[in-house]
Amino acid sequence: MALMITDECINCDVCEPECPNSAISQGAEIYEIDPNLCTECVGHYDEPQCQQVCPVDCIPHNPDMKETKEELYQKYMIISAA
Repeated sequence: MALMITDECINCDVCEPECPNSAISQGAEIYEIDPNLCTECVGHYDEPQCQQVCPVDCIPHNPDMKETKEELYQKYMIISAA
């Protein structure tokens, strides 16, 4: 599953530089995660780095983007090849 950032985001700027796929960017009000680029760090790390550094725990799984670890790895392979 891709991740998402909720309204609890305080715009602390710590998640964006941690994303190895550049899936996190500043939105109109809070940071946003592009589900097409989010692999939950599969292929890079064992744990999603944005979740590890978020001080307010506002980065849950996106229920609209259900993906298996295998699907996330395939997405990682496509992103890495580009």
